[in-house]
Amino acid sequence: MCPGKIPGLSLSLRFLGLFDSAADSGGRIQVLRKAGLAEAVGDEGRMAKTSKNITKARAAVTKPAYPLPEAVSLLKQVKYAKFDETVDLTMRLGVDTRHADQMVRGTVVLPHGLGKTKTVAVIATGDRQKEATAAGADFVGGEEMVEKIQKESWTAFDALIATPDMMKVVGRLGKILGPKGLMPNPKTGTVTMDVAAAVKEIKAGKVEFRADKTSLVHVPVGKLSFDPQKLIDNTTTVIGAIVRAKPSVAKGKYIKSITLSSTMGPGVPLDSAVADAVGKH
Repeated sequence: MCPGKIPGLSLSLRFLGLFDSAADSGGRIQVLRKAGLAEAVGDEGRMAKTSKNITKARAAVTKPAYPLPEAVSLLKQVKYAKFDETVDLTMRLGVDTRHADQMVRGTVVLPHGLGKTKTVAVIATGDRQKEATAAGADFVGGEEMVEKIQKESWTAFDALIATPDMMKVVGRLGKILGPKGLMPNPKTGTVTMDVAAAVKEIKAGKVEFRADKTSLVHVPVGKLSFDPQKLIDNTTTVIGAIVRAKPSVAKGKYIKSITLSSTMGPGVPLDSAVADAVGKH
């Protein structure tokens, strides 16, 4: 029987953050995989085809926790996908994100980038447009860009930067940009007068982190093809930023667990010592 149809179980799973709705059959396999209950992203047929590979990969994870260098090495050893997988860091935090003063959110520039160049759009006027273009922005415009996004739902970019004076018109785009995480926000440095610096940071590998409703933070830290030391550097940089972002009102253990994984690979638990070491610097 499908978990979403077992009386009482779907409610419990929604409470745990595994299902957003009992009828969400399209996203069910994805959330189950994140929870470690399914082998692959996609439908049941794809799960069956890849189950042997992922089962073998998971069997290689034999320790309760690994030092970061060993975790990176293990992910490389068990790789079976034919594409260059993204390596993700997941941290479970001891915060209650229902309270605004316990929200963990911020940005950090990865020392070795993400392995791809982000497409950046800038909404500004006058000299700020020239500065954005000189800094390498892919799309630069003013109210005409706002109109294009509003009328065509155009979002052919990975990040959108706006100057404070343009937010009065950019604010109309919330329904289009918000669900995609593209809405400019002062907290992430995407609402600023220094558009040139913002463009350069994003192009250099700036990533955003934010604790979700289950107190989990998911952040990409590079590609599996990266040199091991580059993945280690990027991962420790993100961990350090999240440790420093600890809310002053948070009580008890802040970092509850840390896991490193690749797109199709297993989750490898990290030794908490990595967070302790980074936090001391």
